[in-house]
Amino acid sequence: MKQLIQSVDSGELAVIDVPRPQVLAGGILVRTHASLVSAGTERTMATFAQQNLLEKARSRPDLVAQTLEKVRRDGILDTINAVRSRLDQPMALGYSAAGEVIEVGRDVTEFRVGDRVACAGGGFAVHAQLISVPRNLAAPIPDTVSYEQAAFSTLGAIALHGIRLANVRLGEVVAVIGLGLLGQLTVQMLRAAGCTVIGTDIAADRTELALRLGAHWAGTDVSTFKAQLEMATGGHGADAVLITADTPSDQPVELAGEVSRKRGTVISVGAVGTRLPRKLYFEKELEFRVSRSYGPGRYDAEYENKGHDYPYEFVRWTEKRNLASFASMIASGAVDVEALITHRFEIENAPAAYALIMGRSSERFLGVLLRYSNEPDLSRRLPVENRRAESRPSGAAGSQPVESINVGVLGAGLFATGTLLPVMKSTANVSLIGISSGGGVSARKAADRFGFAYCATDSEALLRDERVNTVAILTRHSSHARQVVGALRAGKNVFVEKPLCLTNEELETIVATRNAMSPGPMVMVGYNRRFAPFAVMLRETLRRTGAPLMLTYRVNAGFIDAQHWTQDPEQGGGRLRGEGCHFIDLLIDLAGDRVRHVTTRALPDAGKYREDNFTVTMEFERGSIGTVFYAANGAKAFGKEAIEAFGGGIAARIDDYRSLHIQEGGKSRRDSARLRQDKGHRGEWEAIARHLTSGAPAPVPFEELVHSTRVTLAAYESLRNGTTVEVA
Repeated sequence: MKQLIQSVDSGELAVIDVPRPQVLAGGILVRTHASLVSAGTERTMATFAQQNLLEKARSRPDLVAQTLEKVRRDGILDTINAVRSRLDQPMALGYSAAGEVIEVGRDVTEFRVGDRVACAGGGFAVHAQLISVPRNLAAPIPDTVSYEQAAFSTLGAIALHGIRLANVRLGEVVAVIGLGLLGQLTVQMLRAAGCTVIGTDIAADRTELALRLGAHWAGTDVSTFKAQLEMATGGHGADAVLITADTPSDQPVELAGEVSRKRGTVISVGAVGTRLPRKLYFEKELEFRVSRSYGPGRYDAEYENKGHDYPYEFVRWTEKRNLASFASMIASGAVDVEALITHRFEIENAPAAYALIMGRSSERFLGVLLRYSNEPDLSRRLPVENRRAESRPSGAAGSQPVESINVGVLGAGLFATGTLLPVMKSTANVSLIGISSGGGVSARKAADRFGFAYCATDSEALLRDERVNTVAILTRHSSHARQVVGALRAGKNVFVEKPLCLTNEELETIVATRNAMSPGPMVMVGYNRRFAPFAVMLRETLRRTGAPLMLTYRVNAGFIDAQHWTQDPEQGGGRLRGEGCHFIDLLIDLAGDRVRHVTTRALPDAGKYREDNFTVTMEFERGSIGTVFYAANGAKAFGKEAIEAFGGGIAARIDDYRSLHIQEGGKSRRDSARLRQDKGHRGEWEAIARHLTSGAPAPVPFEELVHSTRVTLAAYESLRNGTTVEVA
């Protein structure tokens, strides 16, 4: 299928072929018939992408500060690689579309194949022939409403939410500042609600259009705008002012304060400067509110991604209900969107639409639509032209050695493309065959960049591929157990990024599946820190002592918003299971022993954190004690990871994998890595390659991976129950 993307690095726009997206559980797959190009939001995003690196830095000083801090903490080379990886990510454009449902996901009952729907949401209602949309970001459209008209529904919902926040009533006088698409829709809905509407814009053609669509007065002259409001309100001022302009200037909020009545309401719907003139707003006791997009539910993962609706009797107007309400207004004739359409482009010519809205010509525009006339390719696997993965006869997984490690990759996110795939591609005897992701765009980009033979949105395609003997699972944590079991049953070697799984039940299924196979395929978890050069040196030193050890792993992890997927107990497992397992595993490796008891304690969350300030204390069978100290409430500039070890007359410390200090009696050893950290990713894959191609020992014995996972799950149980847990 065809989809429009933009390079964050160069700003280049391209319509590319990608495999059709997966239908989401709790979602629908829609064949797009029309999508709207937003001259505000999308122009801002596209303009930023087309800036050079210096211009990007000037416009985002916050990101520059983060980059400089990363240089100090991680080294210049790691920072350069991280920045390049970020810039190399493709950006899917679009957030307002309409089309026909062609597939319905699990547990969806309100939609059926053939339904006509309006769709919303960045990353979902994108400019593509096929889009995968969660149930709460789609709404049915009346039969009398065309797809082109329905493509305005997201913009309509934004305007409608702003009006609802203003709480205007029949007969009130409302000022609208900015008469672009949002302003024109706002004017019409206010007029339909029985309000007197006075508008202004710097463009005369837009004020003329607003007059035709229902404004009682509209013009470009600010003095006349003020006078009209004085006349309409008997000198009191507007009951409400809606700012629908798109400018970084603070002038709209200043003007809004001037024309509002005392104790009036000012709503910022568009993207404008928000430095309020305090004296003016104070003297009038004005209420200033920023409208958050489409309505209640926006940016709430429980609502948008998981489909958990708000009760109708408590939240009357959600973003989904606003979408449906606006479509009904089109059907009733209360809103005319046909008058707003100035340009139509086929999806194949989408870059020309962006050239128009970014002002590369003097041509005037307002509503710019993309159309989708051609039938989409429904394939979920797409060969990548001019790419041929170098796969040799490999041998079956589980038979040692194999001649070539032919890898199929599940997941193409930032960690995969920025860290693991470059390492895998440069590892001897590793051939990259196929890569799969849910949406397809990231898989296509990774296939182009790293030379995969094909990209896909179907993980089963990789498992069925006889060329693939090794599957690398780099997906979200909740998928790991299911995909590990599926890959094992398909007879593949498995590399899975941590964690191995999220529950004891999942672990038992993995163990039973692996143990039932003889000879068993490799199972390896991405505990790369075991292979970091400084960790290897420290382990070798500690093993010589034979004495019980005191071990501490301090992690200054930094804050992650509770809405992030890693914080979701179902998707990411939270930071203890999702990331804490890394540090638990390394302490187990350094101790060279099994854990007998584990105790976890956490700070109160205080409404901000999700049990991500905790300590895990492990008591080992031969007397060692290890503690993971994990904090999300510190300052990132302090550095992230520090390991300290004491025992047998040895004291040692690793700082952020940039330095190692071992003190043994009167002897001191110091090593440092100035340009970059080495957290062991390359060493990990070199060990995998040696194991699979030459029969060397497993990088980590399967039994150790299972034990490490049991300890992590016991630590989580201890956190839940407040007790010390014995590890099975």
